[in-house]
Amino acid sequence: MSESKEDKPKPAQGSSVPPQQSATVKPARSGIRTPPQPQAPQVRVCALIPVYDQPAKLEGVVAQLRQLSLPVILVDDGSHEPTKSLCDRLAAPFVKVIHHPVNQGKGAAVMTGFKAASRLGYTHVLQVDADGQIDLAVLPTLLRLMQKYPASLICGYPKYDASVPKSRLWGRKLTNFWCAVNSLSLSIEDAMCGLRIYPVAAALDVCENARLGRRMDFDPEILVRLLWAGVRLKYVPVAVTYPADGVSHFRPFGDNMRISWMHAKLFLQMITRFPIIIWSRAFGRDPVCRREGVPKPGVQKPQEAKPARPGRPPLVDPERARRATHAAQAAQEAAERVRLAATGNAAQASPRKADDRPSS
Repeated sequence: MSESKEDKPKPAQGSSVPPQQSATVKPARSGIRTPPQPQAPQVRVCALIPVYDQPAKLEGVVAQLRQLSLPVILVDDGSHEPTKSLCDRLAAPFVKVIHHPVNQGKGAAVMTGFKAASRLGYTHVLQVDADGQIDLAVLPTLLRLMQKYPASLICGYPKYDASVPKSRLWGRKLTNFWCAVNSLSLSIEDAMCGLRIYPVAAALDVCENARLGRRMDFDPEILVRLLWAGVRLKYVPVAVTYPADGVSHFRPFGDNMRISWMHAKLFLQMITRFPIIIWSRAFGRDPVCRREGVPKPGVQKPQEAKPARPGRPPLVDPERARRATHAAQAAQEAAERVRLAATGNAAQASPRKADDRPSS
């Protein structure tokens, strides 16, 4: 009996078997299905730029982010002309623009961006300042670290040149000290750098369950509260320059007073919630920063076959051997029926009863 064209197996794509052999060799079917491999959650990241009256460097920052194929969310925090018009001109399929009717502060703009990123299905947000002071050549390093530690807060650690004002430098050192005290952690290298990658779910939990500062006190406060929740920090050094024509909206008196009040508030909360903070630090959201591709606790890792010892035959699974024997017997019976039908002895081609089969 000749085999029809429909019954001939097709060679697999990319197979090295020659065409004349692939038409006659059928793949063995053991009848055993392997369990699906656990997949790591997909990481989707977008860039977030809070903007307030900074038109000089904004277009260049957006262009650098788009060169890395990063979607961008621009949050215009009540800017005047020409920044507002520039944001509208930059709007594109992968550049979303959100306008605040009035200025609410950098923290409020970042929180608006978190909510927009969550609605759009992004798992991580890369926060970038629009003033152009940070060298964005370090972005690929930050993104690789995010892939390696998706549950961590990835922060930039500024490396200043001679252009940094001494008052800003000493002010940051004071803020870093109090953040270390309030967070009960020595892992803080810098608490105010405007280059970070947030895990969106953890950041939104903090924003929704605490009254965070909405202006320049936002960056250090959310960092401390994320540490309270058990989120770990990873730092990458970045070059920071203060250009002579740079635009800064940091108000020395008002913002320093606001940051000082924030430190005092966090210190009181740290004292009253000391046991809770220690508990969250030990058993918090993700106390161990898992690597990409490692299943979460509770997901059983598939067992890998152990290599056989030299001089000993490999162990055979009894169930697999029974199924293989049954499949071989069925194939032999089918071939015998085809042979008998071809010679005209169809009466002898009836299969054996189930009771006649040898027990396995």
